Amino acid sequence: MAIAGITLLIRSVRLTSKFTSSSDIPVEFIRRNVKLRGRLRRITENGLEIEHIPITLPIISSWRKEPCGVLLVKLAGVELTETGKMWLQNELKPSQLLWFQLLGKENSTLFCYLLVNKGRYFSVSLNEEILRRGLGKTVLVKGLNYDSKIYWKIHRNLLKAELTALKKGEGIWKEESEKESYLEKFKDSWREMWKKDSYFKKTGSDLNLKKSYDKFRSTYEAWKDHYLILKFKELMSRIHFRRKG
Repeated sequence: MAIAGITLLIRSVRLTSKFTSSSDIPVEFIRRNVKLRGRLRRITENGLEIEHIPITLPIISSWRKEPCGVLLVKLAGVELTETGKMWLQNELKPSQLLWFQLLGKENSTLFCYLLVNKGRYFSVSLNEEILRRGLGKTVLVKGLNYDSKIYWKIHRNLLKAELTALKKGEGIWKEESEKESYLEKFKDSWREMWKKDSYFKKTGSDLNLKKSYDKFRSTYEAWKDHYLILKFKELMSRIHFRRKG
């Protein structure tokens, strides 16, 4: 019983620890895509500086002094435009509370899904909102395992948000030339790869990934000229080259 109590205390300390650097965050937290709460300190050219707010337990927090420091966070799957950066500056209030879901890490930078509360029961993903407004473009989420279920869920949501901006001509998609260049870039890309049903067998994908692929493939057959599918082709091509490399 005593050993079990000590183990529980150690786990509690980890869950209630304040992270002031990306190196402080346990690997399993990122692997399991844990959501953390934080307070915005400032927005820089490199990303958002967020002060982590840990879970508080009276027994532990009463005797522990919290360290100082911030985490450097970037919006996962989003390439921000200059207008997008300005929008973030205006949208987020100083010291605003938000949640950030850990998706990947590169050096000292964390790539996260950022959630801001809007009212008592409603939250907004800043990643998706920026894309819906045409204030950025979708990119692959760095550090996220592409054989995981959440990989497909995250990218699907991001692509849908970008499609909304495309259809409405929001932000960077107001100019027809942008749409045309977008379409031209992916018009004939990876046609052969999509025709081969054996592609995923060769890459050694698991059952969940194969199901996701089959679902997207059926959508592709019905909507060959759909913007969402064009972006999905780009996603698939990058994964293909990454596996080969």
